[in-house]
Amino acid sequence: MTKPNDENMISGNLIRDEARLRALFDKCDDIVFRSFRLGDDSGALLVFIDGMVDEQRIESELLKPLLSCQQPSEVWKKDKWAWLVYKVLPTEKIAIKMREDQAVEALLSGDVLLLVDGVPGSLLIGMYAIVTRSIEEPESEPVIRGPRDGFTECLQINATLIRRRLRTAKLKSESFHVGTLSRTKVSVMYVEGIAKHLLIDEVKARIQSIEIDVVLESGYIEELLTDNRYSIFPQLMTTERPDRATAMLAEGRVVILVDNTPFILIAPATSHEMIQAAEDYSQNFIVVTATRWLRLCLSLIALIFPSMYIAITTMHQEMLPSDLLLSIASSREAVPFPAIVEAVIIELAFEGLREAGIRLPRQVGQAVSIVGALVIGQAAVQAGLVTSSLVIVVSATGIASFIFPTYNLGLSIRFLRFPLMIIAGILGLYGIFLFLLALLIHLTKLKSFGVPYLSSAAATNSAGLKDVLMRLPWWKRTKGN
Repeated sequence: MTKPNDENMISGNLIRDEARLRALFDKCDDIVFRSFRLGDDSGALLVFIDGMVDEQRIESELLKPLLSCQQPSEVWKKDKWAWLVYKVLPTEKIAIKMREDQAVEALLSGDVLLLVDGVPGSLLIGMYAIVTRSIEEPESEPVIRGPRDGFTECLQINATLIRRRLRTAKLKSESFHVGTLSRTKVSVMYVEGIAKHLLIDEVKARIQSIEIDVVLESGYIEELLTDNRYSIFPQLMTTERPDRATAMLAEGRVVILVDNTPFILIAPATSHEMIQAAEDYSQNFIVVTATRWLRLCLSLIALIFPSMYIAITTMHQEMLPSDLLLSIASSREAVPFPAIVEAVIIELAFEGLREAGIRLPRQVGQAVSIVGALVIGQAAVQAGLVTSSLVIVVSATGIASFIFPTYNLGLSIRFLRFPLMIIAGILGLYGIFLFLLALLIHLTKLKSFGVPYLSSAAATNSAGLKDVLMRLPWWKRTKGN
């Protein structure tokens, strides 16, 4: 427990306290020290970070009232901070801190620090200047029908976007600071009475146990929060959409907001939610059900189509119709590589073009990826490096891999395609079967905050299974489905 005479306390000796702060923030030109005198000539000092606070509010709501105030001697002597808070300063976010480390932490978060000579402690006034981009449609989760607002890099705005949709006192928000250097603000939001206490406590305990220097994005802590850190599959959902986060909160999930990033985390995550789009509940339920089946089929194509081509053309030719087999064989006559090498070359080229399209400026990225795919694909076929049938397979696989509403899951499937192709080239269809069996075992064992990853697809969970295979109309849905 901190003693009153602790060195960490703000003593009320303005010269001593200012000297300690100036020493602490030595060579920090963005720290502003503004000295002035109160109405009865008491020395006072405002300390804030230039650019992080609203200077107009400091001028109008702090300096003017403080410079013009006349302290009634009796009230002033009785409780000086209370007199300033209740009689002089018309601000809402205000707190008294006696310890220097607490005051410095709040100062670095954007609060204004007020010290008065002869008064122990400090007054912290929230005048944070929110500098962020405007609310825009999320680029990673576009929808045809649905809200167009997306999260921004400001945690306060993101929390407000959720609270606008859930106007209930049961929506709780608890904040933590993560990162020994960055001290990034992380908020945990949940709906009391719907989210399980065990889940809430587990999320908070894991966040509090994180030991990391800097958190610049939610991905920094995502790896540290997952149950199985060596799995390639995402175990927390990420979204830029406030409507999706709100829907998850209403279903009992816990939302983790990280300052300075528009991507928030949702725990726990299950497999079927990864292939559900945000607008699934805005469209006709029959159309959405058909679309979900289409996504499931395309997910399988995105994973195994190239490996199936390799296995069948190299080891199981008897499965192909004669005409198709002759066509493929004739097109492969001029190709000097086996099918596995041919497939890996064209897949690597395709992935390279996709990465280049993402990294290049938006104005030229799409043009480069489309032109590159057409030119390189046609040139590779004419040069005899690959067959036209494999180009068709890779193109179909590439299109199928774009259907994943969750980008992280799409990355995982893209990566898994390569070891699957190699195993298919060695063991054929048996290798594909063994790989998929091992993958299924891994997914069965995988958990997200104690919740099995495939829990919604389990045969015993009829409600969850319905939501995987179909989208029930609203009048058929019950609470919790």
